[in-house]
Amino acid sequence: MSATGAAPLAVVGAGPAGLAAAVAAADAGATVVVVDLGQRPGGQYLRQPTVAGVPATAHSRRADGLLRAALAHPRITFRTRHQVWSTSVEDGSADGNPAAAGASAANGRPAGDAGGGRPVDAGDGGPGGMTLRLIGPDGPATLTAPALVLAPGGHDRVVPFPGWDLPGVVTAGAAQALAKGQGVLVGRRVLVAGTGPFLLTVAVGLARAGARVAAVVEAAPLRRWARHPRAVAATPGKLVEAARYLGALRRLGVPVWRGQAVTEVREYDDGLRATVSQVDPDWAAGAVTRTVPVDAVCVGHGFTPSVELAVALGCATRVDPADGSLVVEVDQWGRSSVPGVLVAGEATGVGGADLAISEGRLAGLAAAHRLGLLDDAGLARAAAPVARRAVRQRRFAAALHEAHPVPAGWTGWLTDDTVVCRCEEVTAGRLRADVAAYGLDDVRALKLVTRIGMGLCQGRVCGRAAACLLAAASGREQPLEGFANRQIVLPVPLGTVAERGTPQ
Repeated sequence: MSATGAAPLAVVGAGPAGLAAAVAAADAGATVVVVDLGQRPGGQYLRQPTVAGVPATAHSRRADGLLRAALAHPRITFRTRHQVWSTSVEDGSADGNPAAAGASAANGRPAGDAGGGRPVDAGDGGPGGMTLRLIGPDGPATLTAPALVLAPGGHDRVVPFPGWDLPGVVTAGAAQALAKGQGVLVGRRVLVAGTGPFLLTVAVGLARAGARVAAVVEAAPLRRWARHPRAVAATPGKLVEAARYLGALRRLGVPVWRGQAVTEVREYDDGLRATVSQVDPDWAAGAVTRTVPVDAVCVGHGFTPSVELAVALGCATRVDPADGSLVVEVDQWGRSSVPGVLVAGEATGVGGADLAISEGRLAGLAAAHRLGLLDDAGLARAAAPVARRAVRQRRFAAALHEAHPVPAGWTGWLTDDTVVCRCEEVTAGRLRADVAAYGLDDVRALKLVTRIGMGLCQGRVCGRAAACLLAAASGREQPLEGFANRQIVLPVPLGTVAERGTPQ
């Protein structure tokens, strides 16, 4: 039997955006329940050790302060180790309207009594609230809330290359999570490769944890940052942070090989051998510069926003022109196209932890406003400095995407036997052959014929790459919604679905 519960405000995700949303709303008077899959709040960025004896990683004063504030806040409750596997919008009927219940709980006043604030859903045509279906240590559970902030973050984007599916080739985020959370190294001698400043963070962390980092292989040249002096000048903290990481790498003896990429990995003795090649601005591979024997290769080519929950709720999406990701369409407050559903952080566009904190705070304030805890003037007053900071941070994020793009030249690294979908073992050769043989020109047909994206990850890892390859083979741009639209967001035991019924 599953447990049920209700809260005025539910927040999905306990990373920087979710924590900021929870604290902002709780400071305004809301009672907040934060749901997160991790063992401890913090997400990837603020990941905390889960094994005794593993030292905690230091973060910025602002981020660490946010985590402490959230953990100590009397109106915030965490439900860690809980995964939201399905969600739906409820009908806002008069009887048992969870929005009304939430308003009473939050304000201590009857629903519809704004008391200087804005009534919850009263007369605005909003829905009755949202239902979250969870699976946790004690089994299935259900949580309903009239207001919901989605801050699910994102995950590493990895473009396929020959050998990327070998044991020992891991995402940069996974390597960092193992080291920060459990004190486990993915290998004694590692190579960190891909593009973006996250690689520097991972390399420094692994080196300080005891790994011998052979190098950081960065596809983008440093000179691209020279095109964005205003964005860099407006966020001097980012420049200091980058200098700190580069200085640490220099002191640790870790070189940074720019304008190059790992284009192949093969098994070698008891480990791996990575082939490093020069790449041009479009990532077409040139001459091989070196081969590197290692235990593990940690790769990251940016991030893929987690939009599945928002898509399941019917939130409008768009393709972010900055990096081509599918993101949730929101307004300046993080309000989505579904009333009562706010979205913050990477799901609205990849921008890093600082921007996620700002967007989370704006969404938390907007949620408090929706619950009647802030009036229009109070919302505007509280949000103004955060909104100004967010503008600068978005400008920096746009510059980052321009400095570290992922052009389509990586498709030329693939051989016919390069695996694209690891779950279903679909190769690039099979994909291209089926596209040509059956005239496939859309994602749905590709999934039905090849089963690409139909395995355990449901396309979260391979979907973007498959869409790129299909576009190149068919000559037709491919929307990404086909890999994000599913009612059961993550795999769960059949018993869980049977008990709760099929989501409608």
